[in-house]
Parts: sequence; structure tokens; C-alpha cells
Amino acid sequence: MRATAAVFRGVGQPFDRVSWTLPEPAGREVLVEVVACTLCGSDLHSIHGRRSVPTPSVLGHEILGRIVAFGQEAPRLDSAGKKLAEGDRVTWAVVAHCGDCFYCHRDLPQKCERGFKYGHEPLRPGRELSGGLADHCLLVPGTAIFRVPDGLSDAAACPASCATATVAAALEAAGPLDGRSVLVIGAGMLGVTATAWSRVLGAGDVITCDPSEERLALAAAFGATRSTSPSRLVETVTESTGGRGMDIALEFSGSPNAIEAALPLLGTGGTLVLVGSVFPTRPLSVDPERIVRRCITIQGIHNYMPRHLQRALEFLARNPQYPFDSLVSSWQPLGEIDAIVGSDLAKQALRVGVRPDVHGSPAVASGLSMSG
Repeated sequence: MRATAAVFRGVGQPFDRVSWTLPEPAGREVLVEVVACTLCGSDLHSIHGRRSVPTPSVLGHEILGRIVAFGQEAPRLDSAGKKLAEGDRVTWAVVAHCGDCFYCHRDLPQKCERGFKYGHEPLRPGRELSGGLADHCLLVPGTAIFRVPDGLSDAAACPASCATATVAAALEAAGPLDGRSVLVIGAGMLGVTATAWSRVLGAGDVITCDPSEERLALAAAFGATRSTSPSRLVETVTESTGGRGMDIALEFSGSPNAIEAALPLLGTGGTLVLVGSVFPTRPLSVDPERIVRRCITIQGIHNYMPRHLQRALEFLARNPQYPFDSLVSSWQPLGEIDAIVGSDLAKQALRVGVRPDVHGSPAVASGLSMSG
């Protein structure tokens, strides 16, 4: 049998359809058949040259799969202690970690010194199937695997291994939300998810800010008590808090202007959690005296720990009142990946889903040069 992937060779180049002999998992490896992959904003940043990624590579890290085979030493329990079997629908943490390095010992497995990051690895022999834009993925030792709840749709579950789990990490960093006021900046996939989750955790007021009227309407459907454009943000926060400022601000846009606007809107003892700054920008202009005198906490979050992915799946399964299915605007075949990433849909939608070709034409390539 063969495994096929769409290989990214660099900005401006078409994806290359490549196939390899389907590997047999060894040791602690697990082979999965890809069910679906959603295109994260960082995938599009890489494809269009706004952030660097090794080439050639197989992109895609928001992935669902079904277990095909276990290596002889592979765990038969998932990271939540549930039994695993062939045919189970699973997802997994974006970074596989060693568990024994400097950062793993400091509860930062996503920064593992020997980490393997799905959808971000250069192609190399034996590790070609490392991303979601393929029909199979080979899970390496140290991967935190989770069974997907049976009642959870592919559309709701697929972004969990990046967007939803990252929101879980951000909310943990923010601290208790019960009765607190929360400002969510950026109503993309992460912002909309954070809006709903903040309400579930008891936030008293959740203000979501975005320049798009369409996305503000979406935020309202996901529980925002107030929605506002950046031009009315100061007025909205002042009205909401009586001038005291917000307790928590979650920043998902990555815009330096947005971050600089958020800081003065925090009240005394407030917390700013930065999540969206994952691409190069200008430096921030920050007033350190304001941070000191108001006892402000600033926390950066990048990726997440396995426990956050577990929480993400539990949150999605327990809160069907929010229409997470609707956030994936379209499902497209892998063979159309070039058209997908160049489309207006990919630019405007919160997520576009990609499924392996069921009746697609066979791959034309059978080998791959390992040069970038």
C-alpha cells in the first residue's frame, strides 16, 4: 500500500503530490489514517511567506485520524487513560515531547528540546508522514494521543489540537474567570472559542473586539455580552466597567496596535494574555510605570500542554449549545489544495477543512528530493 501527501516546497510553488510505501509502525509509533485536517492561520502564513517553515514539508497540524496499527511497544491507553484500539478516532498534541529534557521538567513540553512538531517538520527518511495534508500520519514516541468523544463531529473536533487547546492554555494563564470581566481581541477561531469558554467559566461580561461586523455577529452567537469595533473599544470598556478597566484581556490578533490599545484598558490587578503574536511585527511601545502601578500581569502563551488538549475535547463535548460545527466553512479534497489556499474562502473563513481524496487520481510522484 501507498501513502500520499501534498508536499510544500516553498512560497509561490505548487504543492507536490508525493507517495511512499505505507510504513509499518515500530516500537512506540502509531500509524493513523487521516480523517480530516483544518487549515490553521499559521499554515496560511507559512504558505504565503509571512512566517518561515522548513521545506520541503507536509503542513497541517489540526488533524483527526483513525488508528490503523500500533507499534509493538505503543501505548494502548490514551493520555487520559482511555483504551485505544484500531479504528478509534483520535487527535494528538501538536508537539511530541521526550519527557526528560530541561523544558519538559519545567512543565513546558511544547518547548521540548527534542520535540517533534506535526505539520512543521522537514521531510526526512522515515518521518515523511508528519502533517495533516496527507492520507496517513505516523505518530512518533512521546505523542500525547486522545480519543475523540463519539458524539463530537469532525468539524468541531478537528481544530481542537491547535485552536481549542491553545485557548485552554490561555484561559489557564488568565486565572479564575468567575465573575470577572474579559476582553477578547480578535474574533477569529481562537477568539470566538475563547468568548464561549469564558462564558462557560462564569465570566460576568465578555467584550469581543474585531474590525469585521460579520465576525462580531459570530462572537455574539458564541456568548459575547458586548461586541465592538476597535474604534469604539475604549467607550465600550468604560461603559461596561464604570471606568475601572477589564480584569482580563486575551489578545489573539497579534497586532501591536491592538496590544498597545489593550494595556490601558486593564484595571488594577488585571492580566493580559498574549497569544496571537506568532509572526514578525514591530516592537511594542509600552509604559512600564502603568504596568507597575496597576500591578498588571503579562503572560505569553505559545502552543499548549497535553492537559489542555484533553480539556479542549471535554469542553467541546460538554457544550453543544455553541455551533462549533459552523466554524469550518467548507470541506475540500486534498487534491485541490493549491486552489484552496489561493481562494478568497481561505482568506475569509475561520477554517477550511481538507479531507484525503477518496476518488482522487493517483499520485504522480514516487520519490522526493530531500533538498529544500
